[in-house]
Amino acid sequence: MVNLLLIIAAAAAQPSPDGLRLGRVLAENGTLATLLPLVQQKETAELVANHPELSPAEKVALRATARRVFLRQLDKLLDSEASAFAKELSIADLRAIAAFETSPAGRRYRAATPAVIGLVMQSLANLDYKKDVTSAYCAETGKLCGK
Repeated sequence: MVNLLLIIAAAAAQPSPDGLRLGRVLAENGTLATLLPLVQQKETAELVANHPELSPAEKVALRATARRVFLRQLDKLLDSEASAFAKELSIADLRAIAAFETSPAGRRYRAATPAVIGLVMQSLANLDYKKDVTSAYCAETGKLCGK
Protein backbone atom coordinates (compact mmCIF):
# COMPACT_ATOMS: atom_id res chain seq x y z
CA MET A 1 0.00 0.00 0.00
CA VAL A 2 2.81 2.40 0.89
CA ASN A 3 4.54 1.65 -2.43
CA LEU A 4 1.35 2.46 -4.31
CA LEU A 5 1.04 5.79 -2.48
CA LEU A 6 4.67 6.61 -3.30
CA ILE A 7 4.10 5.80 -6.98
CA ILE A 8 0.96 7.97 -7.04
CA ALA A 9 2.80 10.82 -5.30
CA ALA A 10 5.71 10.59 -7.73
CA ALA A 11 3.37 10.58 -10.71
CA ALA A 12 1.51 13.59 -9.35
CA ALA A 13 4.81 15.47 -8.91
CA GLN A 14 5.76 14.96 -12.56
CA PRO A 15 4.79 17.87 -14.80
CA SER A 16 2.64 17.18 -17.83
CA PRO A 17 4.12 17.22 -21.34
CA ASP A 18 2.16 20.43 -22.04
CA GLY A 19 3.51 21.94 -18.82
CA LEU A 20 7.06 21.02 -19.79
CA ARG A 21 6.61 22.45 -23.29
CA LEU A 22 5.25 25.73 -21.91
CA GLY A 23 7.89 25.77 -19.17
CA ARG A 24 10.55 25.46 -21.85
CA VAL A 25 9.06 28.46 -23.69
CA LEU A 26 9.31 30.45 -20.48
CA ALA A 27 12.85 29.23 -19.82
CA GLU A 28 14.04 29.99 -23.36
CA ASN A 29 12.57 33.48 -23.16
CA GLY A 30 13.31 34.25 -19.51
CA THR A 31 15.87 36.23 -17.58
CA LEU A 32 18.43 33.43 -17.29
CA ALA A 33 18.37 32.76 -21.02
CA THR A 34 18.78 36.49 -21.59
CA LEU A 35 21.65 37.03 -19.16
CA LEU A 36 23.64 33.81 -19.35
CA PRO A 37 25.03 34.47 -22.85
CA LEU A 38 26.45 37.73 -21.52
CA VAL A 39 28.05 35.88 -18.61
CA GLN A 40 29.41 33.27 -21.01
CA GLN A 41 30.97 35.94 -23.21
CA LYS A 42 32.62 37.60 -20.22
CA GLU A 43 33.86 34.33 -18.73
CA THR A 44 35.20 33.15 -22.09
CA ALA A 45 37.01 36.45 -22.70
CA GLU A 46 38.62 36.17 -19.26
CA LEU A 47 39.56 32.53 -19.89
CA VAL A 48 41.22 33.40 -23.19
CA ALA A 49 42.97 36.43 -21.65
CA ASN A 50 44.33 34.21 -18.84
CA HIS A 51 46.15 32.08 -21.42
CA PRO A 52 48.45 34.35 -23.44
CA GLU A 53 50.58 31.32 -24.26
CA LEU A 54 47.93 30.16 -26.75
CA SER A 55 48.35 31.03 -30.41
CA PRO A 56 45.60 33.00 -32.17
CA ALA A 57 44.32 29.75 -33.72
CA GLU A 58 44.31 28.04 -30.32
CA LYS A 59 42.38 30.96 -28.85
CA VAL A 60 39.77 30.56 -31.59
CA ALA A 61 39.57 26.84 -30.74
CA LEU A 62 39.25 27.62 -27.03
CA ARG A 63 36.39 30.03 -27.75
CA ALA A 64 34.68 27.35 -29.87
CA THR A 65 35.07 24.80 -27.08
CA ALA A 66 33.69 27.29 -24.57
CA ARG A 67 30.67 27.89 -26.81
CA ARG A 68 29.95 24.16 -27.16
CA VAL A 69 30.24 23.59 -23.41
CA PHE A 70 28.01 26.61 -22.73
CA LEU A 71 25.31 25.38 -25.12
CA ARG A 72 25.29 21.91 -23.50
CA GLN A 73 25.06 23.41 -20.03
CA LEU A 74 22.44 25.93 -21.14
CA ASP A 75 20.26 23.16 -22.54
CA LYS A 76 20.39 21.28 -19.22
CA LEU A 77 19.67 24.48 -17.30
CA LEU A 78 16.70 25.33 -19.54
CA ASP A 79 15.31 21.80 -19.11
CA SER A 80 15.62 22.14 -15.35
CA GLU A 81 14.02 25.58 -15.37
CA ALA A 82 11.21 24.33 -17.63
CA SER A 83 10.48 21.50 -15.24
CA ALA A 84 10.50 23.85 -12.25
CA PHE A 85 8.10 26.25 -13.98
CA ALA A 86 5.83 23.35 -14.93
CA LYS A 87 5.78 22.13 -11.32
CA GLU A 88 5.15 25.56 -9.78
CA LEU A 89 2.66 27.12 -12.20
CA SER A 90 -0.67 26.04 -13.61
CA ILE A 91 -1.11 25.39 -17.32
CA ALA A 92 -3.25 28.54 -17.51
CA ASP A 93 -0.47 30.61 -15.90
CA LEU A 94 2.16 29.04 -18.13
CA ARG A 95 0.09 29.86 -21.22
CA ALA A 96 -0.46 33.47 -20.13
CA ILE A 97 3.20 34.05 -19.30
CA ALA A 98 4.36 32.32 -22.50
CA ALA A 99 2.01 34.54 -24.52
CA PHE A 100 3.62 37.63 -23.00
CA GLU A 101 7.19 36.33 -23.29
CA THR A 102 6.77 35.63 -27.00
CA SER A 103 4.88 38.85 -27.75
CA PRO A 104 6.57 41.96 -29.20
CA ALA A 105 6.37 43.62 -25.76
CA GLY A 106 7.92 40.55 -24.15
CA ARG A 107 10.79 40.56 -26.65
CA ARG A 108 11.41 44.28 -25.99
CA TYR A 109 11.28 43.62 -22.23
CA ARG A 110 13.85 40.85 -22.59
CA ALA A 111 16.08 43.00 -24.80
CA ALA A 112 15.97 45.81 -22.23
CA THR A 113 16.66 43.54 -19.23
CA PRO A 114 20.50 43.53 -19.36
CA ALA A 115 20.63 47.33 -19.64
CA VAL A 116 18.10 47.72 -16.82
CA ILE A 117 20.09 45.39 -14.58
CA GLY A 118 23.28 47.31 -15.41
CA LEU A 119 21.64 50.62 -14.51
CA VAL A 120 20.26 49.21 -11.26
CA MET A 121 23.68 47.81 -10.34
CA GLN A 122 25.26 51.23 -11.03
CA SER A 123 22.70 52.94 -8.81
CA LEU A 124 23.42 50.45 -6.03
CA ALA A 125 27.21 50.59 -6.36
CA ASN A 126 27.63 52.34 -3.03
CA LEU A 127 25.10 50.20 -1.19
CA ASP A 128 26.64 48.43 1.79
CA TYR A 129 23.91 46.31 3.34
CA LYS A 130 25.91 45.05 6.32
CA LYS A 131 27.14 48.56 7.16
CA ASP A 132 23.62 49.97 6.86
CA VAL A 133 22.17 47.22 9.10
CA THR A 134 24.92 47.73 11.67
CA SER A 135 24.31 51.50 11.66
CA ALA A 136 20.55 51.02 12.06
CA TYR A 137 21.07 48.48 14.83
CA CYS A 138 23.45 50.89 16.57
CA ALA A 139 20.85 53.68 16.35
CA GLU A 140 18.14 51.37 17.70
CA THR A 141 20.07 49.61 20.46
CA GLY A 142 23.31 51.46 21.09
CA LYS A 143 25.22 48.26 20.27
CA LEU A 144 27.65 47.45 17.45
CA CYS A 145 28.37 51.15 17.08
CA GLY A 146 31.66 51.90 15.37
CA LYS A 147 31.96 48.36 14.01
